[in-house]
Amino acid sequence: MKKRLMIMIADILSVIIAYGLSLLLRFDMRYSKIPEQYLVGYGYYIVLAAIVTVAAYIVAKLYRSVWTYAGISEVLRTCVASLIAAVVTDAVFSISIIPMPFSFYFVGWGLTFGATAAIRMTYRLLRRWNIRNNVAEGAGAPKNIMIIGAGASGQVLLREYRSSYYLTDKVCVLIDDNKNKWGKYLDGVHIVGGRDKIMESVEKYQINKIVLAMPSADRKDIKDILEICKETDCQIQTVPGVYQLLNGEVNVSKLRNVEIEDLLGRDPIKVNLDEILGYVKGKTVLVTGGGGSIGSEICNQLAGHQVGHLVIFDIYENNAYEIQQKLKWEHPELKLTVLIGSVRNQHRINSVMKQYRPDVVFHAAAHKHVPLMEDSPNEAIKNNVFGTYKTASAAGRYHVKKFVLISTDKAVNPTNIMGASKRMCEMIVQTLNHFYATDFVAVRFGNVLGSNGSVIPLFKKQIAAGGPVTVTHPDIIRYFMTIPEAVSLVLQAGAYAKGGEIFVLDMGEPVKIADLAKNLIRLSGYKLGEDIEIKYTGLRPGEKLYEELLMDEEGLQDTENKLIHIGKPIDMDEEKFMHQLIKLREAADQDSDAIRSMVKEIVPTYQLKQEN
Repeated sequence: MKKRLMIMIADILSVIIAYGLSLLLRFDMRYSKIPEQYLVGYGYYIVLAAIVTVAAYIVAKLYRSVWTYAGISEVLRTCVASLIAAVVTDAVFSISIIPMPFSFYFVGWGLTFGATAAIRMTYRLLRRWNIRNNVAEGAGAPKNIMIIGAGASGQVLLREYRSSYYLTDKVCVLIDDNKNKWGKYLDGVHIVGGRDKIMESVEKYQINKIVLAMPSADRKDIKDILEICKETDCQIQTVPGVYQLLNGEVNVSKLRNVEIEDLLGRDPIKVNLDEILGYVKGKTVLVTGGGGSIGSEICNQLAGHQVGHLVIFDIYENNAYEIQQKLKWEHPELKLTVLIGSVRNQHRINSVMKQYRPDVVFHAAAHKHVPLMEDSPNEAIKNNVFGTYKTASAAGRYHVKKFVLISTDKAVNPTNIMGASKRMCEMIVQTLNHFYATDFVAVRFGNVLGSNGSVIPLFKKQIAAGGPVTVTHPDIIRYFMTIPEAVSLVLQAGAYAKGGEIFVLDMGEPVKIADLAKNLIRLSGYKLGEDIEIKYTGLRPGEKLYEELLMDEEGLQDTENKLIHIGKPIDMDEEKFMHQLIKLREAADQDSDAIRSMVKEIVPTYQLKQEN
């Protein structure tokens, strides 16, 4: 209320001064030359003008505007309200009281509008200056920003950086590959050139942060630009995607830090799940290990595609609770059951199959950490091998239509017990496919970015702690895919399943882990070797330099999706294999030291290292 009264008084003073100055200007700024009748008229006029102007501003709600955020709309309303007030006052005054010179009315209105608008904009500027100073004190020195992309999203970000009270960073330069824009200005900021000007401009303008405003660019272009940007010491951020530009959602709050997947150099793998998930529509689907990285994403994608009843089975209650709450929030219409239990418990898994009668089972429950399983090999066998055997057998007995095993590239020529155990899981589903009507298949793929226990989350934690970032070997390479990509292909492989297949996902080109670490350090805005070091720790037990997706004996058969292949099943003596499993189970239950040599007999490709 106090602020409104002060602005009202300021408006009245503006009317008095504006029309007084207007009268002086009419007579060449010489007071002595003003006729007495005009001085008398001025005295009456300002009283009427002040009343009408304030009344017009009240009707236009100008005293209720939030002037901290005033813009062109408020200025236009001030213009219209002041003009209406002037016309009404002039008409009444000319007809009823004393006619004044025409310039007195016109110039007086112009000065009144200018003064009252200036009062409001000055308040905004002072308020903005005060807030920015307070924000700057808490945020430290403002950063110099380079925006790459002088299109619509770049312009939106530029304007927000300039207009926001709470952003102290300064956009200094723009980069765009469109030659027609070079040398021009966008809202006063110079577009200096294309990507070849990035390094030069970073140094010239002392850039601290680079923002990629290229939501519609393909992954190859983004990768090429990021390869240049990561050679700077700048923090790098990007807008998430083109759909947010279309929805008008591009703003500074939507910026995210550049992630490693932005450097994979390929477009995201897209699968039309609506076309291929007919086999789960209206059906009961069981996901074991449904709270894990892969299992939870399977649940996420199934939940959005009209699954009849989703049953999640997991031994870790915290994971199960987290995915339960997420799905309840995002898909309240979903029929969802979340159960706690272990796939190692034959009675428990049988009772689940008997009660819920799933049509499809995705078996993602497994121990997967290579070094941990090397230290606890019997647990890997109990959980992975016999957990899979018990779950798959129960699925066959209770007439599940499809059983999809989540496997790994580590099952190929394994050098660790985890990989060997997953190879035996593949052999189990291949064998059981001959005994039951269920279609048993396995899907084999490599590392997934961001999964629990993968290198990316570990690297991020190490960088946040100031380093060092630990890499086992400078030449170690892995195949990578994002979790949603891998899971969408798993779901599609389930649609292709006829029984007995091992589906192999095309993981693209392998990536050096050391390069991932270096890129992540640079993309986080740190100098490699100065701010953050990389420490090579040596290969861990059971770890090899590279992974394979296919064994020598397996051939490849294509599917409709070029990224999904079928490995030819390897002939095996299934009766002998089942006898070997019986002995293996007894040894694992007794925590036998001979477990590795027994696994070697079953999986000849297991590269067992002889211990001294």
